[in-house]
Amino acid sequence: MTTVSPEPAAERQPWRLGPRGQVWFDVALGVALLAPVAAFPVLGLGWVSTVLAVAQLLPLFWRRRHPQLVFAAVAVASAAQALVIDNPLWSQVAFAVATYSVARYAPAVRGLLALAAGLCGAAVAAVDWLRGLKAELTVGTVGSYFLTVAMIVVAAWALGTLGRVRRAYVDAVVERGRRIEREAAQQVALAASDERARIAREMHDVVAHGLSVIVVQADGARYAAGRDPAAAAAALEAISATGRASLTEMRRMLGLLRSDPDANGTALRPQPGLADLDALVAEAGAAGAHVDATFPADVSGVPDGVALTTYRVVQEALTNVRKHAGPEVAVRVEVRVADGTGIEVLVEDDGRGAAAPSDGRGLGLAGMRERVTVHGGTVEAAPRPGGGFRVAARLPL
Repeated sequence: MTTVSPEPAAERQPWRLGPRGQVWFDVALGVALLAPVAAFPVLGLGWVSTVLAVAQLLPLFWRRRHPQLVFAAVAVASAAQALVIDNPLWSQVAFAVATYSVARYAPAVRGLLALAAGLCGAAVAAVDWLRGLKAELTVGTVGSYFLTVAMIVVAAWALGTLGRVRRAYVDAVVERGRRIEREAAQQVALAASDERARIAREMHDVVAHGLSVIVVQADGARYAAGRDPAAAAAALEAISATGRASLTEMRRMLGLLRSDPDANGTALRPQPGLADLDALVAEAGAAGAHVDATFPADVSGVPDGVALTTYRVVQEALTNVRKHAGPEVAVRVEVRVADGTGIEVLVEDDGRGAAAPSDGRGLGLAGMRERVTVHGGTVEAAPRPGGGFRVAARLPL
């Protein structure tokens, strides 16, 4: 059944590490990369290799906040390695991580500069390592080493660039959605403000003139009541006529505000009442429901406002039946005048009831309660015991 819409769901965004998560991730990465360095003395690599490894890996703890400085520190340590020793070290993985960090968190130009530096470093490393192995420096051997290191550098740069572009795209999409939402809210507010101003102008034109005439005539009738009863009677008659004319004009204006003319531009119909309930039942039957309806025979004593609210309650209840109750549903509609003190409305069906699917955005029941409350009435809408749904309302006369 139609229900009051819940609070809007929180905006869904892509999953990302929060600030604390980013710090812990960088710490874990740095510790994991530094851990093998503790085995360098055991492996006989010496204190020089250990110092170089620490100098290359330690800056990675700050790679996210200062990617360019971290890359520069790692590059300097890698260049020092090429000058001091001729063999590769585990810590040289820091160069790929630093290249990724520059491409990911720094501007695109800085990422390209890091890539160029990495390719130059790949060429230097290929020659340096081959010399350390006492291998012959040929195009084939140098090329194979260079391509291997260069592929690692290019892959790190590409992954960082992809992450940067993706984050920029997601941020742009999220911001665009927020901007559209803000603009839509502003447009709704502006439209509501314009509508309020238009209604105020219309109400002033309809009501102000009639009330001013009524006030003048009432003052004249009060002064003439004791001296000239005939003049007082004429003034009261003018008040009555003016009031009726103003009410008629106001109803016509409200009809224009609430409805749109049909495609042929024909006049608008008056607001529906109890006499139009048969048409609602016929529409529900045409939609496939089996409707058993009972309406009062004499509705002359029912005010127009109460009659309109009764019509809307039945209309919303039958709409919910068509939307949620399911196929081949049986509906009972009962409207009766209770001892001349009020109107009682009952609409119940044997459909799906609480199991009926709902998108959670319906406002029908909320609007129904508001209408009934305005007239000092009550309304209950809930699933029936044993299945189905029930709407019961009472409006005092």
